[in-house]
Amino acid sequence: MAWDIVIAGGGFGGYHTARTLEKVLPPQAARITLVNDTNYLTYTPLLPGAAAGSLEPRHVVVPLREQLKKTDLWLGHVSAAEPERQRLIVDSLDGRRHELRYNQLIVALGSISRTLPIPGLVDHAIGFKTLAEAIALRNRLISLLEIAETVKDPDVRAEYLTYVFVGAGYAGLEGLAELQDFAADVIELYPRCRVQGMRWILVEARERVMPEVAPSLAAFAERELRGRGIEIRTNTTIERVTDNSVILKGGEAVPTRTVAWTAGVRPSPVVAELGLALREDGRVDVDATMRVRGQERVWAIGDCSGVPDPARKGFPCPPTAQHAIRQGRLVARNVAAELGAGGKVRKFKYKTLGVFVDMGRQKAVASTAGIKWRGFPAWFLARTYHLANMPGGKRKAHLLVDWTVGLLFDRDTSELGQIGNPPELDRDAAGATGRPTSPQPAQLPAAANGAASAPAQADGAGAQAAKPAGS
Repeated sequence: MAWDIVIAGGGFGGYHTARTLEKVLPPQAARITLVNDTNYLTYTPLLPGAAAGSLEPRHVVVPLREQLKKTDLWLGHVSAAEPERQRLIVDSLDGRRHELRYNQLIVALGSISRTLPIPGLVDHAIGFKTLAEAIALRNRLISLLEIAETVKDPDVRAEYLTYVFVGAGYAGLEGLAELQDFAADVIELYPRCRVQGMRWILVEARERVMPEVAPSLAAFAERELRGRGIEIRTNTTIERVTDNSVILKGGEAVPTRTVAWTAGVRPSPVVAELGLALREDGRVDVDATMRVRGQERVWAIGDCSGVPDPARKGFPCPPTAQHAIRQGRLVARNVAAELGAGGKVRKFKYKTLGVFVDMGRQKAVASTAGIKWRGFPAWFLARTYHLANMPGGKRKAHLLVDWTVGLLFDRDTSELGQIGNPPELDRDAAGATGRPTSPQPAQLPAAANGAASAPAQADGAGAQAAKPAGS
């Protein structure tokens, strides 16, 4: 009899669970089903490179069907579960509802951006956790440069040339550094913008940037960013976001049309619908073997689970790719042991071996096995690490080609927000190109902003204020 193993989630944890199960289970011993809302794995550490144009967006994702030869990929959204009946409820992309039976279930649903009840945040800010958000930020930056070039009033133009990132963890610092590096290159093509200059601000509520790394490395990163003219505001929070400003703690208003929110993550809200025990922080409550408490046939890994951290007693593992990868590999072997395929159920004992933070311009900070790296050596190590961990030889080759081309040629400045959103067949005679999908800046009143000419906004750049992708 073949066992039914269902994996909910196709991120790092889910992918490596399926890949390991394919290797350790005997042929025909089990039917492995992976449920995910996309047919690819996003290699999230490379999102800043995709946003900055140094990597082709398709090259930072891994097609699951190409890599998982013995796994049935089920495209859909997990909506609920019935552990007592051993059923997972999945809604397919066309709206149909299905019940997937399982003998063993691995929950690897990941996380989403953690938001706060800040007025205007959801309406006007954009996250930096998905490929769609990364590309939307790049498209927005280019669109704002195009608009700013047509604005005569320097005060109004400043709104379009100011970019605020909230959250100075890995994602926020890398995202800001890479985008600022990209903007510094392309602004040479915009004479008015070049003369006025851009303003980049990194806001962090804690005392220093990147509290996850050693203070000396964080200090190096901060000096590097300040040297590029980036303002770093620690011990600072935001109180309100509007379509053309962000209000900082104390009432300071910063005119801006771009607020990127990178202030942490929280477990996918779907885990609350699965009938499983949860911790106070919303993660699935599991023991050191990653088995869900009170469940014999359910396991949970990755960002959505509270796997005990061997390095910090009493705390869960941090939501990083390296932890999710190791958890996926071990939980696969634990499931195999549970099904009698050899070995025994083991506890998760991995401790962080190193961190890499790429800041563009061939600069990075890194820590590996207690050794601290800065500047070019850290940057080279970071790229080598990501190249080694990218699944599939084809994807590794794509990365090498993209990085090599980036060293030899300037980056492209095309704004491609309308890809995948073709215009209607019966478009108007003015040649409107369809409704843009990327977040767009609020429209400027032509009579008040000093724009060079009204037609400059006829291409869809003057849509409503931005909303996060997928909202």
